[in-house]
Amino acid sequence: MSVATAEPIAHRLVGQESTWTTVVWDDPVNLMDYVTMVFMRYFGYPRERATQLMIQVHYRGRATVAEGNKEEMEVAVHAMHGYGLQASVEKGGQG
Repeated sequence: MSVATAEPIAHRLVGQESTWTTVVWDDPVNLMDYVTMVFMRYFGYPRERATQLMIQVHYRGRATVAEGNKEEMEVAVHAMHGYGLQASVEKGGQG
């Protein structure tokens, strides 16, 4: 699946066998509103879900923002880096 398709990535990943995750990490640079906007724009999350994830990043230090196959998660991490966010790919079930 290409990330460039019209359907938001979050909707395409639901129901797939999720063995890998994209984790976004807290940083001292990006504003909370900006992180929320990135989650809405890239993953297609509604504002409420994007805000919940941003709050997890801010207060817990990290949030799992997507699940799917390894290649898609690597693409998502690369995109997060493009937005200036710290992110990594992890094997599913690690938190």
